[in-house]
Amino acid sequence: MYSTLEQKYRRLRKELIAGVIALFGVACIGTLWYRVVEGWSWSDAVYMTIITLATVGYGETNPLGNRGRLFTISLILMGVVSIGYIVNRFTEAVIQGYFQEGFRVSQRRRFVDSLTEHYILCGFGRTGRQIAKEFKSESIPFVTVDSEGEPVQEALDMGYLAVQGDATLDETLLKVGIERAICLVAALPSDAENLYTVLSAKTLNPQIRAIARASTEEALTKLKRAGADAVVSPYITGGRRMAAAALRPQVLDFMDGVLTGADRPFYLEEFLIDPQSCPAIGQTLREAKLRSQSGALVLAIRRTDGNLIAGPTGETQLLPGDLLICLGTAEQLRLLNRILIPLRGRWPRMPKHME
Repeated sequence: MYSTLEQKYRRLRKELIAGVIALFGVACIGTLWYRVVEGWSWSDAVYMTIITLATVGYGETNPLGNRGRLFTISLILMGVVSIGYIVNRFTEAVIQGYFQEGFRVSQRRRFVDSLTEHYILCGFGRTGRQIAKEFKSESIPFVTVDSEGEPVQEALDMGYLAVQGDATLDETLLKVGIERAICLVAALPSDAENLYTVLSAKTLNPQIRAIARASTEEALTKLKRAGADAVVSPYITGGRRMAAAALRPQVLDFMDGVLTGADRPFYLEEFLIDPQSCPAIGQTLREAKLRSQSGALVLAIRRTDGNLIAGPTGETQLLPGDLLICLGTAEQLRLLNRILIPLRGRWPRMPKHME
């Protein structure tokens, strides 16, 4: 499926091609008539056909009878109609800017094809818009997919890379590079669509991280069964946040400050202990001196068996495959990156006063 402008461009291109084919067919008919019926040489037949279709008025190449002149009149009319149709389509293309749009479409397609380790956002509704805003604030490479032309055009107007298509179809997911992506976010309005999207994504790329939106608790369970790594219900999450805002407003403000926004003072980031290259393997947090070397704070450690250690002490040992959840400024996390291997290949931009 294609956006509205892409559909118009493809339609116009087909019409222009059809016009050229029709004109070529008329030229072939004229040449064959003069060669077979009138008995002229091939060169005379082609020459007569061209000057007739071009309406230059050079006169007859060889004498023609009434039958030949009637055919020539018909040939002129067919040529004028074909050329007029081509000129009309071409003029519309120039006025509407379809050639420029076709160039932009080709550029977007090449850019999508070049994406690697990117995120795929399925659905550009109210939830999708907020997700895209957060992705953009952290310079995350992503492409948006929506089945409707209007949201796609809105995403393009906002400067996002967008493709129109049904995200539940393998063809669409392959078009946006599902096999090269590292994460897919299914934020479609229908739970069934999100379920099919997650199933398709996991089938095409079993390693991809899939995040899905769910409207009901039943859908939440089914999406997890389908392979979603995380399922978010706006209603459940919204209720919890409202309760937290009422009971612990300062805690909520702090968490919002470290999770969202481009110019926040602190960031939360994930780091993976690489068994091959991390020098801190086997050391305790006190021995590794992560805090003293970088200034970043290790808030939690998730072991490879799924066990979560919240608030690790200085005696907590670092093991291969551990996932560290750390808090710090952009610069502190950069320093920590020199010691540990990050889970994702991107980092928040440093504040201007630190650049």
